Amino acid sequence: MTQLDFTQPPFDVLSNDERSSVKKHTQVIYLAQNECLADKDFIYFYVVLKGQIEQRLGDERVTTYLGNNLTEQLNSNDWFDSRRTPDLSIDPQKQLNRYQFCALEDSLLLQIDGTTIDKIAAQNHLVRQLLSDTLSERLKSLKSRRQTQHTGASSYTAQQEVQQILLQPVTDITLLPIHIVDAHSSLYQAARTMTDASLKHVLVRLPKQTEPIDKTLSDPLANQGSDRSLGMLSDHDICRAVSDQRDPATTPCLHYASFDLHTINADSEIGDALLTMTRYRIHRLPVLDSNDKVIGVLAQNDMLAYVSHHSQLISMEIEQARDMASLDKAVTLIGRYIRAQQQNGVRVGVVSRMVQQLNAQVFTKLWQLIVPKEVIENTCVIVMGSEGRGEQIMRTDQDNALIIRDGYIHPDLDKFADTFNQQLSILGYPLCDGHIMMNNPIWRQELKSFKAQISLWFKNTDPMHSVYLSSILDGEYICGDKDLLTQIRAHLQIAHQRSEPMFVRQFARVALQFGDTGQWWQKFAPLIGKPTRRDIDLKKSGLFPLVHGIRTLALEHDIFEVTSTKERLKALVAARMFNKERAETLAEALEFFMAQRLAVALSTDDKYARQVDPITLSALERDALKECLAVVKSFKNQLSHHYHLEIG
Repeated sequence: MTQLDFTQPPFDVLSNDERSSVKKHTQVIYLAQNECLADKDFIYFYVVLKGQIEQRLGDERVTTYLGNNLTEQLNSNDWFDSRRTPDLSIDPQKQLNRYQFCALEDSLLLQIDGTTIDKIAAQNHLVRQLLSDTLSERLKSLKSRRQTQHTGASSYTAQQEVQQILLQPVTDITLLPIHIVDAHSSLYQAARTMTDASLKHVLVRLPKQTEPIDKTLSDPLANQGSDRSLGMLSDHDICRAVSDQRDPATTPCLHYASFDLHTINADSEIGDALLTMTRYRIHRLPVLDSNDKVIGVLAQNDMLAYVSHHSQLISMEIEQARDMASLDKAVTLIGRYIRAQQQNGVRVGVVSRMVQQLNAQVFTKLWQLIVPKEVIENTCVIVMGSEGRGEQIMRTDQDNALIIRDGYIHPDLDKFADTFNQQLSILGYPLCDGHIMMNNPIWRQELKSFKAQISLWFKNTDPMHSVYLSSILDGEYICGDKDLLTQIRAHLQIAHQRSEPMFVRQFARVALQFGDTGQWWQKFAPLIGKPTRRDIDLKKSGLFPLVHGIRTLALEHDIFEVTSTKERLKALVAARMFNKERAETLAEALEFFMAQRLAVALSTDDKYARQVDPITLSALERDALKECLAVVKSFKNQLSHHYHLEIG
C-alpha cells in the first residue's frame, strides 16, 4: 500500500469531500535506516506504511510505531502527529520541547499536511475524538469501536443506549410524589395519607424541638433545613405495628419509621442508584436537590422498568439461595452478566462496582450458610485487594480476613474459616497463593491482636509487611459487626502517625519496582534474529504502579475511609495532591488496563488475565496502550520526585 487506506482509522470516518482534501495534501516519503525527520517535517501527520519509526525524547526511547509488515495483521498501521510536544510530567528535569522520530530500518511513511487534519477535525467530531490530545477522548473512541466490533454496525446505536441509560441522571425516571407526615402523627394518619396518594410509603420528619408539633405537613418545604434527616414509614411497617397489637390511632409514626435513610442526589447517575439499592437491599431512595431538599422518591420497580437491567435479578437469586448448589447458580449468572456488559460496551468501572456488590452478597450468603448467628454478630468479614477496592471483575485469588470481637471465643472458628475459603474456591474464587485468607491465623484474629499486628507491619521489618499492609488498607466490609472494621481503620491512622517518618517513602518504593516501562517499547519491536516474548504484563506495567502509588499517597494524607482507587483520587484532589484533570487521566488509564485485562480473560484461558501481546491489538488499541503506559511512566516519575526516591 503506497496510498492512504480510508478503511482504517482514523480515516474511516471521513466524508467524501474530506477524503478528497486529504488526498490532495498527502505524499509518500522514505526514511533510510537511522534517518530522522528533519526540522521542516515537524508540521505533518504521519502514517507508517512499512518499517519501524522510533520516537525519542533526548537520549531516551519513548515508543515505536509499526507498519503493516510488522503487525502481522492487515489495516493496522500506526500513526503519529509530529507536532505533539512532550508531557513534562514524564520527566520534569528534561526541558526538551520536541520529540525526534527516527527509522529503525528502511521505512515508508505517508506524510499528511497537519493544517488539513486540523481543519477536518474541527468539523468532524469523530476525527477530533480519535486524534485528541486528551486521553479520555481517545479512549471513548476506542470503546465505541469495540462495541461496533462486538455487535455490528446495525446494532451499535441500541447497544450504546444501554451505556447511556446507566449514565443518565436519576431525575430522568419518574419519581414518586412527596408526602411527609410529622414523626408524632399517628399510624392511622400515615395510612390515610398513603391511601389517598396511592402510595406504599410516606416520609417522616422529626420536628424541631423549639417549634410546636404540627401533626401533618403537606408542604415538603415547610421545614427549610436539610431533608437528609427524614425518615420513611412503609405499609410493611404499619403491618408490623398491627402484628405487635399496637393501636394505629394512638401509636406515633416515630416508633416504626426508619431514619438515617440512604439518599441520592438529583444529579447522580442511574447506575449509582442501582448500585446503592443493590448494596443496601433497599427499594426506595429519596432524591435530594443541591440544597438537600427532597424532590421525590425513586422506586426500585420504576427504575428497573426504565433500565431493563438484570443485575437485580442476580441479587435476588443470591438472596434466595438456601444451599451451595443454588449459590453456585447465582455465581454463574454473575459471570454471564460480566460478559454481557462487556459486549454491550458498558464502562468497565460501572461493571466492576456492580460485580463488587454482587460478590459481597455471595460472600455474605455463604458465611450465613456456614456459621451460626452468634458468630456473625461477634465477627466482621472483610475482603481486600482488588475485591476490596471494587476493581475486580473476573474471579481471581481470594483476599479476605475475619476480625473477631475481643474476648469472643467459639471452638469452631478455625473450621468455619477454612470451610468459607474452600467453598469459595469451589464456587470459582481461587485460593490465594500468598495465603491472605481467613483460614490463615494472621488474618483471623481478635481486634486487639489485629491492631498489634498492624502496628508491627508499620515497622516494616519484613518484606511481606508492605504486602500485608497494602491488603488491610484496601479492606472493605462484607458482613457482621461493621464497627470492628471501623476500629481497624482508626488504628491504621494511629499506627501510621506513630511510624517512622521514612515509612511512607519506603512504602512508595514498591510501586517503582514492578513493570519497567522505561524499556516497554521494545515489546513492540522484536530483536532481529532473536525472537523474544512480546507480551506486556498489564498488572505489573500498568495496574500495580497506579494502584499502589495512589494507595501510598492516600496513606500519606490519612485517607482511610475510602478504598477504591477512584475515590482515593477524588480525596487526593480535595487534598490538593492532584488537580482534577490529572486525577481523571490516572483514572482513565486505570480503567483502560482493567478493560484490557477483562478482554484477555474473556478471550483466553489465562485465569490471571495479565499478559497482552501488543502485536495482536489494533492500531487504535496500541495507540491507547502506549498512551496509558506513558501515563504510568509519568506517574512513577511523579512518585519518585515526591518521595525523593531518585536519590536512594
